[in-house]
Amino acid sequence: MSCHGGVPPLTPAEIESFLPHVDGWDVVDNHHLVKNYKFPNFAQALQFVDSVGAIADEQNHHPDIYLAWGKVKIEIWTHKINGLTESDFIFAAKVDEIPR
Repeated sequence: MSCHGGVPPLTPAEIESFLPHVDGWDVVDNHHLVKNYKFPNFAQALQFVDSVGAIADEQNHHPDIYLAWGKVKIEIWTHKINGLTESDFIFAAKVDEIPR
């Protein structure tokens, strides 16, 4: 799973069919997935970001990550096609499997 081009972005109907498989993720403008995570402190938020980064490098699929004290925001889309693919939903599910 990586940010490959050559496939069309998912249609709104396709996005709706994948959305029930990722808990708490929102779709913005049928373009990207976003989710906010809360943590009791900066250190745990940073540890989570490190884990997301490890998955991103392993999958060669790199989300936008925003880190602040006690919170992390993740935005996912396939940059090469400027939209969502099935891989983005798979990546979101993997992020949610990270122990917190």
